[in-house]
Amino acid sequence: MIYMTPKKVFLTKGAGVHKDKLSSFEVALRNAGIEKCNLVYVSSILPPQCRIIAKNEGLKLLSPGQVTFCVMAKNETNEPNRLISAAIGVAMPKDRVNYGYLSEHHAFGETSKISGDYAEDLAATMLATTLGLPFDPNQAWNARKKDYRASGHIFKTTNICQSAEGDKNGLWTTVVAAAVFIID
Repeated sequence: MIYMTPKKVFLTKGAGVHKDKLSSFEVALRNAGIEKCNLVYVSSILPPQCRIIAKNEGLKLLSPGQVTFCVMAKNETNEPNRLISAAIGVAMPKDRVNYGYLSEHHAFGETSKISGDYAEDLAATMLATTLGLPFDPNQAWNARKKDYRASGHIFKTTNICQSAEGDKNGLWTTVVAAAVFIID
């Protein structure tokens, strides 16, 4: 049996503006550096032993037309000045023989900081509940994050987020954030 388990992942983001919705998405992908790939969206599992690499290192490993698996967040608007964001959150367990989580968050009216923090918290929450750690949805994000870290189970959390204001003339504005998997 052949397993296609990624050993590397990189995070990227981009924004695009164009009169056509699809072209706006293409410009955002180009800005993120992943426009040359045939992207296949996958769900939210970060494989065991999969390490995060730098974007520039990851982009060098991609070929035009390559089928490329990714977790992607995307948002778009043609409403002038409307704030949009797309974020990916990452939570990796301390014990790297276990899997981690990636989360997508797409929002209107949220800054990059708010959307990124939310996506990161979402990934950490999914990982924490998988590990059987106590979870209180009414507890503030920072308090939960400290609980996760104090438990000794979560090694690292991070996020990447792209936000933009809708074009003032009503052109389509698209934002993307992605975790792009590299299969050796």
